Amino acid sequence: MAADLTPYQGDLEPDEEYDGLEFDGASFAGVHAGNSHFLDCSFVSTSFEGARLRKARFTDTQLRDTRFVACDLAETGWQDVTLTGCALAGVQAFSASMRRVTFRDCKLDSVNFRSSTLTDVRFEDCLLRDAEFGGTTLLRVSFGGCTLTGADFAKVSCTEVDLRGAALGITAGYESLRGATIDSVQLVTLAPLLARHLGITVTD
Repeated sequence: MAADLTPYQGDLEPDEEYDGLEFDGASFAGVHAGNSHFLDCSFVSTSFEGARLRKARFTDTQLRDTRFVACDLAETGWQDVTLTGCALAGVQAFSASMRRVTFRDCKLDSVNFRSSTLTDVRFEDCLLRDAEFGGTTLLRVSFGGCTLTGADFAKVSCTEVDLRGAALGITAGYESLRGATIDSVQLVTLAPLLARHLGITVTD
């Protein structure tokens, strides 16, 4: 914890400003804190379950070992945020805006990023299961060391997206990977799927 952060106790409320606070070991089940702004905060071993945080903003904030389960994070804003060892499951994060955000050693299960905008976002050594990126705008996004299973990239816009070093399990949206960079090993893995998608028969 940074020395200048103030430990926070109590519940969260909507439309509030939370500035320079540390949330350590807190549990927010079913909390409604939409439109709130978390500035220069730290979340450690905190749990959000069934929380409604729609249109909340996180700025210059660190999250470690924090869980979001069945939460509404739609239309949220994230800037200069790092999530380390966090778990997100059944989260609605559609139409979110993320800029300079790092997910490190995180587990994301059935997270809906549909129609979001991700700029300068890094997924590092993460597990993404059934992630929904449909209609998302990805600009300078990387997935180094990640494992993706059941990922949907339908109608994604990719610009300088780096998929190298990731295990790619993509179920939809191969045609939307224009603008992405992959390595030769990934190409070998994806080639049969791309051929099938394009209606190409490969036979010897």
